[in-house]
Amino acid sequence: MASVPFDGTSSGTGGELAPFKIVIGGGFGAGKTTFVHAISEVRPLHTEEALSTASIGFDDLTDLGAKRTTTVALDYGRITLTERVVLFLFGLPGQERFSFMWDEFSYGALGAVVLADVRRLDDCFASVNYFEKLQVPFVVALNCFDGAPKYDPEEVSAALDLDPSVPTVLCDARDPSSVRDVLIALVENISGGSGGTESR
Repeated sequence: MASVPFDGTSSGTGGELAPFKIVIGGGFGAGKTTFVHAISEVRPLHTEEALSTASIGFDDLTDLGAKRTTTVALDYGRITLTERVVLFLFGLPGQERFSFMWDEFSYGALGAVVLADVRRLDDCFASVNYFEKLQVPFVVALNCFDGAPKYDPEEVSAALDLDPSVPTVLCDARDPSSVRDVLIALVENISGGSGGTESR
């Protein structure tokens, strides 16, 4: 589905715009910043800072390779899916010590993506629990890192004890078309689509 740049006005076909605030959650290093940057049609806002000795004992870098920065507030981007559907994306900081900001950034959100790293699956439990309690429709996107083990989305859905209505999809947070597929799955779920677990 090709994107159509958003100019802040109503659809040229006379229909009403449907702006969606979407939040992107997940554990530290799951790829949230990459996800937002891959798809945004505007220059993304990000609040990444270099990791320092202050993070020792707090930020687990196991399996994260050369990661040297972390989001300390939010990432922001925007994507127009159709002439009528515009998504405003807010990437949340993944560390538990920043969770006090989640309520502020999630206020008014119509849906969420939980980005999961199968190498560190436990890290996404906090986000899954948060959106379940908030009763916000969400999808779980399994970020396919190079060299990471491959799992069937149904296996991960069972491991996370997800409700059958929560889609679990594969994605590559570096690939705009893959990110778009995740967002389309979320919009379909929000609008009453079939949901469920699927592979993309």
